[in-house]
Formats: sequence, C-alpha cells, structure tokens
Amino acid sequence: MDQRARKPKDRDFIETKEGMFFCVTDYLHPPDKYTAYLKYSPAPVGKWGSGEICYRRELEYYHVSQVADTIAYLERNYPHYVHYCPVRDIKFSLIPQEYVKKYYLPEQRLPEILDAPRDPLEEEVRAFVCEIIACTGIAEKDFGVTGSILLGIHNPQFSDIDLLVYGLEDAQKVRAALKGGRSARIRPVTGEALEEWCDSIAKHFPLTREEARYLAGRRWNYGFFGDRYFSIHPIRKDEEIRENYGDRMYRERGMATIRAVVSDASESLFMPALYKVEEVGVIEGQVDTLPLKEVVSFEGLYRDVVDDGEEVEAKGKLESVNERYYRLVVGTTALKGEDYIKPADETT
Repeated sequence: MDQRARKPKDRDFIETKEGMFFCVTDYLHPPDKYTAYLKYSPAPVGKWGSGEICYRRELEYYHVSQVADTIAYLERNYPHYVHYCPVRDIKFSLIPQEYVKKYYLPEQRLPEILDAPRDPLEEEVRAFVCEIIACTGIAEKDFGVTGSILLGIHNPQFSDIDLLVYGLEDAQKVRAALKGGRSARIRPVTGEALEEWCDSIAKHFPLTREEARYLAGRRWNYGFFGDRYFSIHPIRKDEEIRENYGDRMYRERGMATIRAVVSDASESLFMPALYKVEEVGVIEGQVDTLPLKEVVSFEGLYRDVVDDGEEVEAKGKLESVNERYYRLVVGTTALKGEDYIKPADETT
C-alpha cells in the first residue's frame, strides 16, 4: 500500500535520508511535510538494530521535555527538520517530504508478521493479535503494529509490543474486552511493576502518588501478554480525521488552570486526547473574552482519564481557535511538563 492512498496517521513512522526514524504524531500536516518527532538514530552501539546497523532511542522516557530535547538536537545538527507551523503557532520537527527515504505503514507490516513471523517476538505478536480478535471479533485489517517491530529493528529479548487499533468503535470494543478481563492471557500491570510506574509518574509529572495510582487504574491499554509488556493505541480512520491543515488557526493566549464538566470524552481515546467541556470555572489565568470549549492533551498519560459528566481540573496553554473559542492544551513545551488533567474530586 502506498502511503498516499490514505491520510498520515498518528504512530506511522518515517525513515529519513540520514537513516533517522521519526514517529508521526497528530493528524495535522503541512501539504509538503509530516509532523513527527525523532525516535531512533543510527549509533555505533545501540540496543536496537537491523543487520549491522545499530540504533539508539532518542527518548529516554515519554515526556514533553524529552521531545523538546530532540527538537533542540535537530536544530543544532539537522535544522532542515525544524520549522515554524503557522497553523498551530509552534516550532516543531516537521519532515519535508523530499527528505523521506521510506514511509512505514503499521497496517501493512502487521499482515507480514501474521503470515510469516520471523522470530519469537513476532510469534508473540501474532498470538496477541489472535487473542484480541478472539475477545472482540474485530477484523485483522483494523489492526497495525508500530515502534521497533514496525521498523524491523526490535530485539526479541526486551522489545515491547505496540499494537494499533483503527477506529473509535473498534477501540471501544478492545477497551471493553480488556477492562472486562475476557482473556486469561492478558493481565494488567500489578504488584511491583505498578508501584514502580506510580513512582516514576509522581517523579516526572505534577501529580501525587495517589493521583498516579488513580491514572493507573484507568490504563486499560497497557499490560502484559504472558511476560511481554504491551500497549494498544486507538488510531483514527480516514473518515474520522475531520480537520484539514489550515481549517483552524490556533494562537497562544497565555496559560490557565480551570475546572469544568466533561460533556463528551469519546474522542479522548485518540491522541491528541479531546475532551469537550462545559460549566467552566477559571482557577488561574484570563479566560474572559471567548468561551472555552475543549481540553486537549498531547501527553498520552492524560488519555481517557475521565468520563462524560465528571468534573475535571486542568492546567495548560490557552489557545484561541479561529478567534471564536478557546481550548486548553496539555502536553506542550510551553509549560515544560507542569500542565495536567485530573478528575477534580481526586485533587480535593
């Protein structure tokens, strides 16, 4: 399948002419570029590899500060990959199409693994996908695989399985199956691994350990298949990508902390996570000239953390949308990781 046959999607991958691997993020892309962050670079020694080529991972852990570091690195060494985006009013890594050596499609790679797995990890991928299908009835074509397995640089000894499910309806089916414990072979993160995760979140994010534990209880899309750690990420189908680049113009309007009632959390399964809100109360900042209608997170930690009708507290960058309304954005470099989304009653 040619990438041009469908829209660019979150967690696709790009290999540049220099041999670097970028992970596509978001669904807004300039006509001649892809919005993506640097994930793997060629290195003399690395834990990942293909043939004689080794790679190092540029993100030590997933955090906006790490992405900011990759942008600074690219600006120093590969400035042609850093550009100002006039639609989103940000500077980010945007990959010109002329520098793309190969575009990797997750839904194209997975059938290759299902048909003929080449190592023990790929055999586990096949077994995992078959298990999910048995629990949900979702078709094979609505899944993909991303990360090092997509690129063929994985190491069966330690690499995780990063699975994609396409479309909101199928993502909700997977969520229901995993939260309902329909498979004895798929288990959530518990015990020592859970305690370590909560410690790490409390260390790197503006959350208490109790708030981290609450978020852990919401994380249906991470766990273990046997002894293999996995993640599952909902991805929009083409028809669910309803915004074209330039339809809306976003402009920074300062910072704000708010409380609001979530009116629609259905699209918080995707990245960026979208919460439509109402009954907004301002704790800090100036939100007085336009209505605030949305809270959006580019930080995966805050995906699917509250349900419809629940009150949420959020801190983030305030943006105007076509000068018609505001949205509050979490997970940008503007607040350097000090922004958040959490249930209001968890903070009292």
